[in-house]
Amino acid sequence: MDRRKSIQTMILGAGASALAFHGCGSEAEEKAQGAVAQAGDTHYFGRTPKELERIEKLNAERLFNEHEMETIAVLSTVILPPKEPFGGPLEADVPEFIEFIGKDMPDMQNTLLGGLMWLDHRSNTECGTEFKTATLEQQKQILDTICYQDMDVPLDEQPLEIQFFALMRNLVVTGYYTSKVGIADLGYKGNSPNVWDGVPDEVLKKHGVEYDPEWIAKCVDQSKRNDIAQWDENGNLLT
Repeated sequence: MDRRKSIQTMILGAGASALAFHGCGSEAEEKAQGAVAQAGDTHYFGRTPKELERIEKLNAERLFNEHEMETIAVLSTVILPPKEPFGGPLEADVPEFIEFIGKDMPDMQNTLLGGLMWLDHRSNTECGTEFKTATLEQQKQILDTICYQDMDVPLDEQPLEIQFFALMRNLVVTGYYTSKVGIADLGYKGNSPNVWDGVPDEVLKKHGVEYDPEWIAKCVDQSKRNDIAQWDENGNLLT
């Protein structure tokens, strides 16, 4: 199983929401709870006016310069290579997602900016060129030195470059698989209604009971189970 398939299997099993960006402490949890309470109090569906105002403010700011954004774009495709027909991190706007998250969660910024600087320094030292212009093989060799973390040591106590790669990997995977492109890649089609055929006959007979034919005909009409409902312009069910 290749790396991309392994990640996809992991997502399907655990759900994209289970991926952690960075340590989420009590302060972050309190902010999240406050946002939920505010949304509930004002009966908003989607983003509240304050959230929309914050998004507009963050979109107007710039965290990474052009070179750093290009490096993030290259790094994201090394972490999660594109796949036909869906594409990859660039088609899913993952670099833009990472910049937004970095602005929205400032405690990540030193790790992200420091890690990008480390990548270029290491690449210039070993390959004589910036990370984004190194060959894929050279890029992988550099990343192989930072992609494994000591599981016996807390991540925030490990070297910056180790923290950086762990953070970037989570951001790339989360950004991709929560996008329209990534969801199509997973083959997720949304919630689908179940079909309930009632209690099996053998179970009913075992307990000495049976359905009332007149009642069950009204509740479960199997002849129409695959029919698509039709509605008029006023919202009335036609068939």
